[in-house]
Amino acid sequence: MKLSFHGAAGGVTGSCHLVECAGIKILLDCGLFQGPHEIEEENTEPLGFDPREIDFLLLSHAHLDHCGRIPLLERQGFTGEIITTAPTRALARITLMDAAYLQEEDAERRKRRQRHQRQRKKEKDADGPLYSELDALNSFERFGRTATYGEPIQVAPGINATFGDAGHILGSAWIFLDLEESGKRRRLLFSGDLGNGGRPVLPEPAKPPKSDYLLLETTYGDRRHRSFEASVEELYGAITLTMEKGGNAIIPTFALDRAQELLYMIHEGERSGRLPKHLQVFLDSPMAIAATEVYSRFPERYRPELQALFKKGRDAFHPSGLNMTRETAESMNLNKVSGAVILAGSGMCTGGRVRHHLVQNVARADSGLIFVGYAAMGTPARRIIDGAKTINLFGDELPVKADIYTINGFSAHADQAELLEWQASSNPKHIFLVHGEEKPMETIAAKLNAKDVRMPKLHETIEL
Repeated sequence: MKLSFHGAAGGVTGSCHLVECAGIKILLDCGLFQGPHEIEEENTEPLGFDPREIDFLLLSHAHLDHCGRIPLLERQGFTGEIITTAPTRALARITLMDAAYLQEEDAERRKRRQRHQRQRKKEKDADGPLYSELDALNSFERFGRTATYGEPIQVAPGINATFGDAGHILGSAWIFLDLEESGKRRRLLFSGDLGNGGRPVLPEPAKPPKSDYLLLETTYGDRRHRSFEASVEELYGAITLTMEKGGNAIIPTFALDRAQELLYMIHEGERSGRLPKHLQVFLDSPMAIAATEVYSRFPERYRPELQALFKKGRDAFHPSGLNMTRETAESMNLNKVSGAVILAGSGMCTGGRVRHHLVQNVARADSGLIFVGYAAMGTPARRIIDGAKTINLFGDELPVKADIYTINGFSAHADQAELLEWQASSNPKHIFLVHGEEKPMETIAAKLNAKDVRMPKLHETIEL
């Protein structure tokens, strides 16, 4: 039996791990590398394995850094079965089609820029997209059996998988593999991304079974989150202050979970009187709009209080002043708006419509930029958060004059204490730290009591 690491090893994004047992090859996730251009270039590097040899892909959840290379697998010959939960299947379709569209759009933009700026005849042609919308559509044919939390699935003879609720986004799961080969038995647990407890929409991550080996995410392995209640009050304060100044509150928003959670909190702020009623709110992200519709289809997955709202016929993700802007023209019309809350992707400001809203608002002293999620090193969001005086957007260097708010308590990732508590329930002998930067990994490694704690390198292989 072998385990190898082909993403999120020594970094936060690109989750992809290969388990080999009894002649069967199983991928745990296959996500995109995201961040600065140098990191994103890793998406074009060899995968580290032959996609034609992969028998199964077990998908933890639908975030792009966990599922975003699936169409690339398809393009390179993958014909195996993808197993995941029902909500993840629905959300992955949205994520992958959006990613394919943006890649094709970016590739076309690069070609146009090259045609206009070409000075040397031997200049290299612009690269095409990593994959196309057709590749994404074809990859949906690979989705097979549906996993139900807590119910084992025989993936193949000698290999059983159990998905447990990770509490990270709708449908997210940790994955437990019970492996047997030549009389040897190994129990391997993959955390996926674990949720931050105490949030209002999703329940706490389920406790995992005992394991021999654990792949543990470490995104926030070096810190504790602020209390959620304090973060909500800070959000309401930032919105209220910005509305009083007459500007726009721009919230770079991850389309899956963060957008829905924010809509719920704005809804609750109106209901409780902590935000003005009929506040102008624009959800300016076709992907987030589609994801919100999926979220409304699975009320049984939420905390009891939220389930009760849906049973009363109230859509908890729909504040009274909500406008959903699907079309590009509608998004462009927001350039004329003041005194509104605008939620737009992407959360790290690496693409999407939020960059256009930054162009219109970053230099306005009456506007506010409210960051409510993780921002990787080198991304525009991180540069603004770290105090950059100017920011380059579409080739122009713009001054940062808007008020900047960083609210960490909305993170969908478990913090250090939650990671330590969750893994202790599994009591693993060997722990591999993944999905984190060097400092968080080193910090949490010093607090783990396992026999063997490692920080694997990209494409490293371990004998189980």
